[in-house]
Amino acid sequence: MEHMRLNLILPKVIPEQIVQPEKCPNEKCKGKHFKVHQEVKKNVRDSQYGEVIAIRYECLKCKRTFRVYPQGVLSGQISQRVKGMAVMLYILGLSYGAVAIMMEALGVFLSKTSVYRAVQAAGEAIPGMKRNKIASGYETRAVGADLTYVKCKGKWLPIGVIVDPINGMVLSIDHLSGEDAQILQEWIEPIADTVGAHTLVTDDADAFKQAADQSGLDQQVCKSHVVRNTEELITSICQSIETGKDSSLAELQIEPTQALADLKRLGELIHSRQPREQAELQAFYERYAAAVPPKKAKPASVAYRMRNLFLDRWNLWPRLTFYRTWKDANGNPILDGTNNADERAIGWWVKERYRTMRGYKREKSALNVSRLIAFSGNHLSKGLDLASIIA
Repeated sequence: MEHMRLNLILPKVIPEQIVQPEKCPNEKCKGKHFKVHQEVKKNVRDSQYGEVIAIRYECLKCKRTFRVYPQGVLSGQISQRVKGMAVMLYILGLSYGAVAIMMEALGVFLSKTSVYRAVQAAGEAIPGMKRNKIASGYETRAVGADLTYVKCKGKWLPIGVIVDPINGMVLSIDHLSGEDAQILQEWIEPIADTVGAHTLVTDDADAFKQAADQSGLDQQVCKSHVVRNTEELITSICQSIETGKDSSLAELQIEPTQALADLKRLGELIHSRQPREQAELQAFYERYAAAVPPKKAKPASVAYRMRNLFLDRWNLWPRLTFYRTWKDANGNPILDGTNNADERAIGWWVKERYRTMRGYKREKSALNVSRLIAFSGNHLSKGLDLASIIA
């Protein structure tokens, strides 16, 4: 088994490296020429330095003075390196309080609140991960979408996760206002357009099917979900047939042995999943098409349940077998037919951290933490440069 190593690259503090300003910070001034006004000492909270020298410049146009700090230091007292260390420890699984204790043990005092602010700021700074700001230039031919829920202030918050199902890369994590087809379409379609995707991979929910159709996307529904649900329905209907209490099959002049054989064959088809087998499902449906629907508040008959089961799988077949028809230059399927990439992303990057918590206090925190951890997961192999997201 290959072990993945999370390579976290911390921001550096270099006191002697101060970049001369190129423009005046005053938005109303377009000055580009400055002179050194004075050097000032600045106390910092860092693992190596207690103070650094900042340079105060004067704009020759508006006469405004402003400070420029060394690399790794901003106007606040806490250095970028210390913030990066705090974020790193949080990503590795420590709570805000535990991070503060660890930092103090390392000789740097950092309050629990400061840790929280550093983590939230890093989450806010994640490039991409938002439906209107996907990583620049990223392209993929398919996207996978799924929903999960986390508790926020006592209420369940729907979180949508979109991944590249080909390599598992998380593309977007968003708070959704609901889970109907229109909301899902408005969430998925812009992301699919941005990355150039023509295929949507999801579970078997009808809302996702409608969203795919309305967006003009091909769809692959998760074969694992469909197989599991079909087997459960087959078992349930077989048990009803074997009791001999239902007369709906006799009304269609269908013997119980024939119905059981049809269900057995469906069980075989749901595992073979070949596109050409759709005609066989159509024939099964037509055999039970005349089954009478149940009266109001009455349970459906065996024949009607079989009619609906065969009709649903007949209609579903192109979405269930899409992965069989989409192949690379060597004839190998590009997709595996499951939504496992999305489920892994939810389990690893959203739920794993959430399980240790009593819920979020802010919707923004739920998104920031999930995006931060998912972004880290995206960089398992090439290393996460924390300096790029520490504010």
